Amino acid sequence: MTRTPLTTSFDALEVWFLTGSQHLYGPETLAQVADQSRGIADRLATDVPVKVVWKPVLTGSDEIRRVMLDANSDDRVIGVIAWMHTFSPAKMWISGLDALQKPLLHLHTQANVELPWAEIDFDFMNLNQAAHGDREFGYIQTRLGVPRTTVVGHVSDPAVSGRVAIWMRAAAGLQASRSLKLARFGDNMRFVAVTEGDKTEAEHVFGVQVNTWGVNELADAVAQASDSDVDALVAEYEELYDVVPELRRGGERHQSLRDGAAIELGLRSFLEEGGFGAFTTNFEDLGALKQLPGLAVQRLMAEGYGFGAEGDWKTAVLVRIANVIGAGLPGGASLMEDYTYDLTPGQERILGAHMLEVSPSLTTAKPTLEVHPLGIGGKDDPVRLVFNADAGPAVVVALSDMRDRFRLTANVVDVVEPTAPLPKLPVGRAVWIPQPDFRTSAWAWLQAGAAHHTVMSTAVGLDAWEDFARMAQTELVVIDEHTRPREFEQQLQWSAAYYRLARGI
Repeated sequence: MTRTPLTTSFDALEVWFLTGSQHLYGPETLAQVADQSRGIADRLATDVPVKVVWKPVLTGSDEIRRVMLDANSDDRVIGVIAWMHTFSPAKMWISGLDALQKPLLHLHTQANVELPWAEIDFDFMNLNQAAHGDREFGYIQTRLGVPRTTVVGHVSDPAVSGRVAIWMRAAAGLQASRSLKLARFGDNMRFVAVTEGDKTEAEHVFGVQVNTWGVNELADAVAQASDSDVDALVAEYEELYDVVPELRRGGERHQSLRDGAAIELGLRSFLEEGGFGAFTTNFEDLGALKQLPGLAVQRLMAEGYGFGAEGDWKTAVLVRIANVIGAGLPGGASLMEDYTYDLTPGQERILGAHMLEVSPSLTTAKPTLEVHPLGIGGKDDPVRLVFNADAGPAVVVALSDMRDRFRLTANVVDVVEPTAPLPKLPVGRAVWIPQPDFRTSAWAWLQAGAAHHTVMSTAVGLDAWEDFARMAQTELVVIDEHTRPREFEQQLQWSAAYYRLARGI
């Protein structure tokens, strides 16, 4: 098969800028509408991460429907932005909105910032009436139940372009999930509930294709790694990381590092040849692999791949989506797991990690490359990168199969430095204080049935996940500074009822 390197970039993506009007105003006014709408699109394009493509002004039902169908069929298009510059009768948008299958952003703006009070006449009013036209458009979107994000303000305001940029990132994440192929090497961990899930429904909701390959197919790919390629990769490790002496050339455990490099080469070739953007492993099923993949997984996540441990494909999907949403921004995304707590009164915090597989994208420090016993899996001691996640804001997100729907649970957290050194914990790790406080956060997480495997995103905040959930029409439960137990429990009940009703019989 032809190798397909993974892309985590917005370079080939587009968002179409659609402007609504009508023929009532005559050709001269429509020419002004076109000129001003192009100016708005061009101004917006300077401050957002995805290419903005201006489309001719829309004045009738047929052309609106056609541009929506064209957007659906163009894989470069991740969404459309709609603005009613003048008054665009909303009935002409019904068939187009019904046809649209890409994310929609309603931009409520206008051409001018300040009003030219002394010059305003009715010609000006007819031309500049987005306050009028966008309310008509908002009504029809709500009447039809169209999921969308609404952004209000002039595009010269950084808060407006910044919010549009977040929506674009979420749309890119959805686009990535809709084309995502995920390889499960073996099954999920035995007897574990949260790693189970409906793979057919996941493809229906998120578009991801989840399938399984025997772990020895991966082992065969690892066995094909050449000595020269292993040599080159080991040299790269020694340049990028603080490699402990026993793993360096001439060290007594250098072979362990070579085995880890071979696993990375084989895993990478398998994923590239199959066009996979995410994968899972399971320490209970390692076949002919010499060690549980640790270093390889960490490095691939940092490059944009999704990963879930113990066969947890749902978390692998989230890690890939988070990597795409945060592409090019400081910070990163990683598999994470709430492991243990510091319950010192008034200083409660969570220590998160995993056996091996935490992405070094969470740190700007130089990780240490070490080898240690794992204690499970029955294989050779695996190599891994050891580091602390950088302090700063983050979001921890889980995806749970609730039988009749998927539920995203997001907790806003603050990553902090460990209270003391962790010399005997040889893994990548993060310490965080959850909002609104530890007790409320943990209680709400348990009440929501949220998974113990998560993605930690330090590149993007809650807004992006809210946009993503809206686009995917998937339930999102938020735990943040505003969470209160009584209201939260009611929200869970209302949300469950809503999504059951919304899905129909």
